Amino acid sequence: MAISVFDLFSIGIGPSSSHTVGPMRAARMFVNRLKKDGLLAQTASVRAELYGSLGATGHGHGTPKAVLLGLEGHSPRTVDVETADDEVERIRSTGRLRLLGTEIGSAHEIAFDEPNQLVLHRRRSLPYHANGMTLFAYDAAGTPLLEKTYYSVGGGFVVDEDAVGEDRIKLDDTVLKYPFRSGDEMLRLAKETGLSISSLMLENEKAWRTEEEIREGLLEIWRVMQACVSRGMSREGILPGGLRVKRRAAATARQLRTEGDPMMHRSEWTTIYAMAVNEENAAGGRVVTAPTNGAAGVLPAVLHYYVNFVPGADEDGVVRFLLAAGAIGMLFKENASISGAEVGCQGEVGSACSMAAGALAEVLGGTPEQVENAAEIGMEHNLGLTCDPVGGLVQIPCIERNGMAAVKAVTAAKMAMRGDGSHKVSLDKVIKTMKETGADMKIKYKETARGGLAVNVIEC
Repeated sequence: MAISVFDLFSIGIGPSSSHTVGPMRAARMFVNRLKKDGLLAQTASVRAELYGSLGATGHGHGTPKAVLLGLEGHSPRTVDVETADDEVERIRSTGRLRLLGTEIGSAHEIAFDEPNQLVLHRRRSLPYHANGMTLFAYDAAGTPLLEKTYYSVGGGFVVDEDAVGEDRIKLDDTVLKYPFRSGDEMLRLAKETGLSISSLMLENEKAWRTEEEIREGLLEIWRVMQACVSRGMSREGILPGGLRVKRRAAATARQLRTEGDPMMHRSEWTTIYAMAVNEENAAGGRVVTAPTNGAAGVLPAVLHYYVNFVPGADEDGVVRFLLAAGAIGMLFKENASISGAEVGCQGEVGSACSMAAGALAEVLGGTPEQVENAAEIGMEHNLGLTCDPVGGLVQIPCIERNGMAAVKAVTAAKMAMRGDGSHKVSLDKVIKTMKETGADMKIKYKETARGGLAVNVIEC
């Protein structure tokens, strides 16, 4: 199985990769399947049923909105975040849904009664994964035309029922030049070839794209990250969702700008960069899934730290940073999980912290062993992190948590750079521990909004 860095870093819409990006992709896959099978014109009604974490926290994560947009043919990468709410309001006010409405010549309008045809099961789950959804299509006589079940397995990745039992991700049998599925294999290849972690990943990426395409694609991801930070540091007000959480990044940035040399406040700036991204994510803005939306602020923040505070930083370093981060993220995706609904927030913010720590060590000139050590430190000190979003919203504790993890990633990289790369706990062992910890974690602490802060804050 092969995973590209562009699978891990995708441009999408907030507030959640599992609950917004994944369901939008699944709904779009469903209507495209109707079209492919010649069933679209016969479809008179559709129904969507959401289970597990999608059902429990779907409203707070914007899942119904995502499903409606997906059924109309919108993609997370290209949907207009400024008009998306208006599109959903049109569907709800008219009771009409334009299946594949974004495609000229394919749009098919049907009646749609959201309260009865988009059902969130708060206490029911499907067997394969906590984020499951089933979609149905019927003709005018009520005869079933198509039924498909999809699972949003983290980071915007979606598998359908046909892939269940095969693997977590749709299998890609692309032959890579330097395939590795563990940290030990990654280090062995680096030693045998003399290549850095980012160079190993670059050689593997060439199985899909030219070096020029890889570079331009990664720099486009960086530009989207920069734009997200910029927007987050310029917008103020109250975040949607009912908790009345106030945006803080813009006001804090203004304060810091009056306090002199930014180098004296590097940690605070790093925190603000992350919070700016996650405030944008909470508002349904354009973000880069890195590796999830709930953890989308960590890598952009640490990459901003590199560009703004590391002498000699350049675009080559940005590319190497993202490649190294992708190599580490791939290990988490293949050997554990990046889904908060499956393993808690250790799989989201913890994985992002590990990826950012290793990537920063890479561009600071670290050896492959130091990069692996930094990634291990970043994950080790996020083990057991629960996912208990208050009100089911990606706001408390998610926004601050990204800021904390970004600073922790910088610290982890610097700790690793002070050593020679040798350490007692390997990255592979900490990934295995994270997976086992997630399996042992009570379900109420895994993105259900039924435990931890989600309960105690409301009770107070």
